[in-house]
Amino acid sequence: MAILGNIIKGIINLTGTLSTDVNHQEAQEKVLKNLLESAKETQFGKKYEFEKILTSENIKKEFATKIPYFDYNSLNKKWWYKIHEGEENVTWKGNPSYFALSSGTTGKTSKRIPVTDDMISAIRSSGIKQVTALNNFDLPADFFEKDIMMLGSSTDLQEKDDHLEGEISGISASNIPFWFKGYYKPGEEIAKIEDWDERVQHIAENATNWDIGALSGIPAWIELMLQKVIEYHQLENIHEIWPNLKVYTSGGVAFGPYEKSFNALLGKPVIVIDTYLASEGYIATQTRPETDAMQLNTENGIYFEFVPMNPDYINEDGSIHQDAPSLTLAEVEKNKDYILIISTVSGAWRYLIGDTIEFTDIERAEIKITGRTKFFLNTVGSQLSVNKMDDAIKSLEEKFDTLIPEYTICAKRFEDGEFYHSWYLGTDLKKDEKEIADALDSSLKEANKNYKVARSKALKGVKVKVIATDKFYDWNDKNKKKGGQVKMERVMNEEKFAEWESFVNE
Repeated sequence: MAILGNIIKGIINLTGTLSTDVNHQEAQEKVLKNLLESAKETQFGKKYEFEKILTSENIKKEFATKIPYFDYNSLNKKWWYKIHEGEENVTWKGNPSYFALSSGTTGKTSKRIPVTDDMISAIRSSGIKQVTALNNFDLPADFFEKDIMMLGSSTDLQEKDDHLEGEISGISASNIPFWFKGYYKPGEEIAKIEDWDERVQHIAENATNWDIGALSGIPAWIELMLQKVIEYHQLENIHEIWPNLKVYTSGGVAFGPYEKSFNALLGKPVIVIDTYLASEGYIATQTRPETDAMQLNTENGIYFEFVPMNPDYINEDGSIHQDAPSLTLAEVEKNKDYILIISTVSGAWRYLIGDTIEFTDIERAEIKITGRTKFFLNTVGSQLSVNKMDDAIKSLEEKFDTLIPEYTICAKRFEDGEFYHSWYLGTDLKKDEKEIADALDSSLKEANKNYKVARSKALKGVKVKVIATDKFYDWNDKNKKKGGQVKMERVMNEEKFAEWESFVNE
């Protein structure tokens, strides 16, 4: 009998019962007031008169009126650079203990995003919420005695001046609660290995020593790790070595494009739970099995605003116009795309995180990620978001009975002077590329009226190149993204696409 598991499940049941009736709008009002109160004596708080905002009749409206939108580049240029020069109380009280390194999707150098002790606490609280939500997934008591494999970036953080630096997954893993360390795999020693391939090799060699009940990490790298374990031990599927594996917590990118290839590595179905952890904070997590939407973490150090998704609000570099309207959680509507704006306990203020979302349930504050502002393909009016592209890829998988775990696209002007959507698909599908392109084009026309209009005007056609999936992984490895908390470059500009094509043709 799983005595410990029953105790843990009982605690989770009780905690879940006590925390299910959150009024998310009230929670957000409280978070905003706490943010302003905590930062009112900072340089940023004094500049934008947080004290006055706190005494206004409508704090949310005054906040949105007084504070401009920022993205990483503008906030770093105007404020965060001061932290690196030794100044304190810049956009948050004191100095951050960590900086999350993130090269993003198109940047050539790493972003260095402050991660304060308050943010570590907020991430931990959101993690506890994720664990207590397991109460909703009808898991047996003995599941709560199994090991949890967390595969992210190295936890061997680099010391710099008075802080530590690393990717957010490594920072989070290095701050797991003491009571969790007994369950955490691959363990601290292996997790510190910097080289991702070496780390996965050690995982494969030690796989028989662990009774894994849950996996956590980016789908592409979890798949590579599972493939390595299966290959090393000459297995048919991962359940032959980890028979009690029941849960996979996905994150970093949408799981949909990986579903088929992931399931092919299993001996039996597992529960997939989506999470949304970014370098700037733990945004959302799936809390119930009836939906794959994720609930915003409205109580833990992040205040959310939502700009209606409109190409006219977006600059060429992916930033948004200062006159773009923002909405609060009380003002949004279901099934509409919004640009996500956050203010956090790490001193990010009205910060464009770069993702677009839609609400599936406003009362529950449940969302789905629909794309990226930079990845919103609208060069010739096609208005394609990443979720529309993902749906089109799924239709190809069904039509041709294949797997397409990776793809990238660029709206590119070819030699004839016309614009085409140029796709690269990572798959072993042996079909004529023209036939694939026609099927892809038809699927997008049926699903998106703006795309259909564009195809009758400025968008001349669709071109497809089929390449080995490993090329995508090699590209990520080259750009030092292997095992990290990243978003795949689904859409590239022409400059980046030229680099990619040169890499593919090497």
